Amino acid sequence: PEGAPDVMVRTYRPAGLPTNAPAFYWIHGGGMVLGNVEMSDPYCAGIAAQLNILVASVEYRLAPEHPYPAPIEDCYAGLKWFAGAASELGIDSARIAIGGGSAGGGLCAGLALLARDRGEIDVCFQLLVYPMIDDRNISNSSHAITDPRLWNREKNTIGWSSYLAGNNGGEDVPVYAAPARATNLEGLPPAYINVGALDLFVDESIDYAQALNAAGVRTELHVYPVAFHGSPNSVSESPISQQWAADQQNALRGALFGDR
Repeated sequence: PEGAPDVMVRTYRPAGLPTNAPAFYWIHGGGMVLGNVEMSDPYCAGIAAQLNILVASVEYRLAPEHPYPAPIEDCYAGLKWFAGAASELGIDSARIAIGGGSAGGGLCAGLALLARDRGEIDVCFQLLVYPMIDDRNISNSSHAITDPRLWNREKNTIGWSSYLAGNNGGEDVPVYAAPARATNLEGLPPAYINVGALDLFVDESIDYAQALNAAGVRTELHVYPVAFHGSPNSVSESPISQQWAADQQNALRGALFGDR
């Protein structure tokens, strides 16, 4: 928007990237209040090399200093630049996927809605990794996860309150901020949602996948047993985390190279 600061987007280009390659735009997590592009460097560089695609990661402003809509507008501005510079970057503007984890997954879901409604950017796929999409915090799983070592109900409430300037749970929360509130999901890009069975976001992830499917959006949902919020990173060597990573990479490959 007019008057907003410049947005930093970091790109990851593998050696030998072909012309007109597909691309992936990633949004880091951190509960809307923490995080930066550096935390996703290993993942973004790895995906770029493994799939031979151009990857970008956006440095968005954080709450509570910068509540909604600043973070998602930063994500939108970065994506608009990325898509607009497709020719200069040597990528195919028709094959740009977006993705994010946790808060980044929620921003990604909101970004898909925003891109659809503004009609300026084509997104071919959305990868939602245990997405933070419902400010109401009312699901059964949000009440069940209380372990202070995990992203739990208390921390989630703080994150949402920071992002929405204390208006979380109110009646007028925009769908771009909390995509679980959206009633019109038609015309969104195909979605892949993955979440652990012990994640407080599991119920809202299942509900969102079902709503997308009902709206005619091709959606794939994976719920991994005994996995918790962030476990693919914190216990990355476990068999379930390895399967999670492989499934996620295969989904992205299929979306970008036409196998899905």
